[in-house]
Amino acid sequence: MARSTAQAPPRPMRADARRNYDRLLAEARISFAEHGTDASLEDVARRAGVGIGTLYRHFPNRHALMSAVFQEALASLLERSRELAGAAGPCNALVEWLRAIITHAGEYRGLSQALMSASRDESSALSQCSVPMREAGERLLVRAQRAGSVRPDVSIDDLMQLTNAIALAAEQTPDDPRLADRLLTLTLTGLSTHRPGPDEEPPATPS
Repeated sequence: MARSTAQAPPRPMRADARRNYDRLLAEARISFAEHGTDASLEDVARRAGVGIGTLYRHFPNRHALMSAVFQEALASLLERSRELAGAAGPCNALVEWLRAIITHAGEYRGLSQALMSASRDESSALSQCSVPMREAGERLLVRAQRAGSVRPDVSIDDLMQLTNAIALAAEQTPDDPRLADRLLTLTLTGLSTHRPGPDEEPPATPS
């Protein structure tokens, strides 16, 4: 008889382990917000009142810690995608969701770069964290494509990479707060099924 490959559910944490986990997560949020996602993990552990070994027992690497930190933002983005799934104007809904991604990515310096790098490593916890994001985005993208607003050859992976690249560019140019919107406008012009003639203006970014 073939053995089941299903994994046993994780054991519940002891109370002291749960307290350490929660403290590490709280301090990581603060450190990433203040110093970016390359903040010292030793400092995170020290501020949480534990040793670095305890941090690595809970989070085996930086991407695992980042993935845990961004679960709250991920939940918010997934909820927003569900709200937009039934909104009038499929293209507008897609654009609004992409803007929300850029806004969330801007909360932590280095997040966009990490997400772009992690997309090439399927074993990364951060890459796995992005799976539901890609699935949510694909539903919005397919809806816009079926409405004839977005070219059928556009993939969600390319769109997510473009969105992260825009967020990264905005992060590196903090003195230009309108840069992300301008780059998103250029991106959407390329995605659109409409091809303006030589005397036409390109389509405006949906709001």
